[in-house]
Amino acid sequence: MMKIFVDENIPLMIVQALREEGHDVLDIRGTTDEGMDDESLWKILQDEKRLLITTDKGFARHRNSFHCGIMIIRLRQPNRQKIHQRVMNAVGQFKTEDWRGQLVIIRDMVQSSWRFEGD
Repeated sequence: MMKIFVDENIPLMIVQALREEGHDVLDIRGTTDEGMDDESLWKILQDEKRLLITTDKGFARHRNSFHCGIMIIRLRQPNRQKIHQRVMNAVGQFKTEDWRGQLVIIRDMVQSSWRFEGD
């Protein structure tokens, strides 16, 4: 079981699928926190030790700091089904503990991964 924060730009079908797999998924859509700025969101991620799933490439700037995992979806022609398939595949590639410090960028043909090894 992983603690995951799904950014509001990720399809709801992914939230449902991750919850069905037993993950603790935080989705702020429809709450007063919807639309919060990136730094406030980052603080929540750090405080709650959650993996972030987003399409916001700006979160890559945190790759050199401690985090519990960042997955950035960067498809050329994204649709709900493509995003769903790629996210679920990526979540399954790593054990929960392996996400710590891991930045995964999912593109159309290639998935890149970068690990922060600091404290």
